[in-house]
Amino acid sequence: MIPDNNKKQVEVEEEVKSKSFSLFDPMHFVHRLLKNWYWFVILGMLGYAISYFYSKYYAQRVYESYLSLSISNNTASYFTPNQSINFIWGQTGNQDGVYIKKILMSRSLNEFLVNKLDLYTNYTTKGLLKETYLDQDDSPVILKIDKTHSQQVNYQITLKPTGADKYEVILPEEGESTSLYNYQTESYQNVSPYKRPANKIIGINEWYTSPNLRFKLERNPNPSPVKFDNIKVTLVTVNTAVNGIISSLGVKFDQELPSIMIISKSGYNLNGTVRFLNIAIEELIKKRLEDANTVDKNTLDYLSKNIGEVRAKLDSSSTKFNQIKVDNKLYDISNLDAKTYEELKKLEADRAALISKMKNLDQVRNVVSSNNIERIINISSAGIEDGAFTASVSELKALYAKRREMATIYTPDSEPMREINRLINEARNNSTNGLRQYYLKFDEQLADINSQVQDIDKQLYTLPEKERQFLDAQRGYNIIEATYNTLLSEQAKAQMRIVSNKSNLTIIDKAKNLGQGPIAPNVKAIQSAIIGGLLVIPLLLIALSEILDNRIRNIKEVINVTKIPLLGVIGKNSDDSNLSVLERPKSSIAEAFRGVRSNLKFLVDESKSSKVILITSSISGEGKTYNSMNLATVLAISGKKTVLLGMDLRKPKIFGDFKFNNKNGISNYLTGEVGLEQIINATQVPSLDIITSGPIPPNPSELLLGERNKKLVEALRQQYEYIVIDSPPVGLVADAFEIMKYVDATVYIVRHEYTEKYMLNLIKDKLAKKEVSHIGLIYNDYEAKQGYGYGYGYGYGYGYGYGYFEEDADYKEPGIIKLRNEIRKLFKRN
Repeated sequence: MIPDNNKKQVEVEEEVKSKSFSLFDPMHFVHRLLKNWYWFVILGMLGYAISYFYSKYYAQRVYESYLSLSISNNTASYFTPNQSINFIWGQTGNQDGVYIKKILMSRSLNEFLVNKLDLYTNYTTKGLLKETYLDQDDSPVILKIDKTHSQQVNYQITLKPTGADKYEVILPEEGESTSLYNYQTESYQNVSPYKRPANKIIGINEWYTSPNLRFKLERNPNPSPVKFDNIKVTLVTVNTAVNGIISSLGVKFDQELPSIMIISKSGYNLNGTVRFLNIAIEELIKKRLEDANTVDKNTLDYLSKNIGEVRAKLDSSSTKFNQIKVDNKLYDISNLDAKTYEELKKLEADRAALISKMKNLDQVRNVVSSNNIERIINISSAGIEDGAFTASVSELKALYAKRREMATIYTPDSEPMREINRLINEARNNSTNGLRQYYLKFDEQLADINSQVQDIDKQLYTLPEKERQFLDAQRGYNIIEATYNTLLSEQAKAQMRIVSNKSNLTIIDKAKNLGQGPIAPNVKAIQSAIIGGLLVIPLLLIALSEILDNRIRNIKEVINVTKIPLLGVIGKNSDDSNLSVLERPKSSIAEAFRGVRSNLKFLVDESKSSKVILITSSISGEGKTYNSMNLATVLAISGKKTVLLGMDLRKPKIFGDFKFNNKNGISNYLTGEVGLEQIINATQVPSLDIITSGPIPPNPSELLLGERNKKLVEALRQQYEYIVIDSPPVGLVADAFEIMKYVDATVYIVRHEYTEKYMLNLIKDKLAKKEVSHIGLIYNDYEAKQGYGYGYGYGYGYGYGYGYFEEDADYKEPGIIKLRNEIRKLFKRN
């Protein structure tokens, strides 16, 4: 790894610009995860405890019951579309089933059920931790409100049994409202302020009255055998109850037989879902039968009215006809051909029936044109069997129902109301257009009959006057009689349909409580989400800290990015003294500095009698002075005459560790106050001298960049083999770069997990621009971590760990350092 000649150094410098540090170190991230394993264990256990507590004592179980329903095609009316509509409209599928689904999910049906079953009353019971929902049949008593009295909704009423069919009514300590709900008008009303009603004990069928409530308790005829310490009742608005039911209903069709519906109801109480489904479908079956009979009842009422009117005309015509017979003493017309008379009689009967149909058709058209579609009569009374018209009327009725629901939410001029009105007009026009074709057909038939009757009338002009009077009276009677008979026939058909009608819905399987387990919540999913969510917290925090932490940790990455050759790796110094080589020459750190000393030959020209080595770093705190002192010491111990210069005039440190007086130093020499001999300090190592920085001057940069400083180095070259310069950090001041111009080699200090990656950009750029040369790198303060390696090794013994070197084994750590290291070891165990 260490380049052996200048040529390779130059080639390396050309590649520096293309390299950059990685934003994220996966290996270090994994190490951090392993290092903080205890957080994952703690949070995992905490997540399990939270999920267990939540699912057992807090989460409400949701149950679901099912009911299967068969839809047959044995009935059809305007209000119940049949399968033939699918073919007329070019559609496929279970159109009638879709219509039933719409009814089930409609507000009108569910509002009816809410009021009938008192579903605006919710029952619960409170245990030690959890509140459990009850069905009305689970409660020993049923709360019945007085709908004429305004009630406060969303206000929990507690019923506490006191024995002997007595219950104490306990109201909340606060929360009384002056806005009360009226169940008759389904609207809110404001009342005067009032004090909180006092608790009161009431019995069965005894009314409880307060400014915001009025109800009584009725004994449940089939109460649950389970005894409850308390019953909590909460009233909600009808609208809230309806919306809750609609959102909990589900309808699916059997894939093999679409005429079978699977209806589901979910809720917090299984018995409540079962009771609702069974009652709801029973009411739906009744409603379907009512719908099936509605048209025929309308037809029967319409026909009955017309029959009465025609009967009166028939009686009047009969009287007139008989009078003519008596006055003219004529009971038959012998001169009239029997065949001609029968033909005339048939034509007039046909014309009477056709006129009756057209009148019925007028009634249908008038109802369609109005908003009262429920009053429509059966078009079969007009001689029409038209599935398309039936479908259009069914659609029109559904749109009217939809508009009534929307009118409770939207204003008349709102966009949704304008759209529903447009759809109603479109459906009404479709129905009217269908009828128009029958009008044209009936007009053609009536014109043809009238033409034939006129031809026969021409033959009758030859009859005598009395016979013509007799024939006219007889014809009038026959026409009215034919109309009367037609109406009687249609009446009989309508009565027969009412008698034979039955609902096309049949329950296959009723909803039952079979002990079904809850469908929600998904305990495993909740447990996984809670545990996973807590485990993600440290994972994200560590990942975020890794991304935001720009410190250098990877030796190999530093070498690859900067292309500065590595001189050595110095381990963590746990001693209070910085003179590691001098005080512990057999330690691993001392051995690491000997490795650096050996690698210096690759940076400097060994043929020179004196070599100047500058030690610098990016910022203070990276171990620049520490490495300067120990490198100078290891050079001196090897027999090389060495001098260490403290040229960091802004922050002098060397004198303290060597216990020298810093009164006179480089700053004094550069200002001309003292001579060279006065600033050189001998150490206990015979070959090592120290020149301290001296007092901090006001102009350190000018002194260091002056000619006298250059002459100082040249003078020292005459006396020493190695001159080690502890210079200022390059990331803070530019002094070190100027000093580099007259040194033989530069050693750059990078401290493990301290030096920021961006700090190396400056030296990288200088190297790329060839402004610096003969530079090597020391990776300082490195601590090997178990299970985490950098994939880079040298064999200098800097894999840090006590016990390998003699003095490491005998070394006794200071108390505070030992305590710190023991704590670190505890949290770094895998």
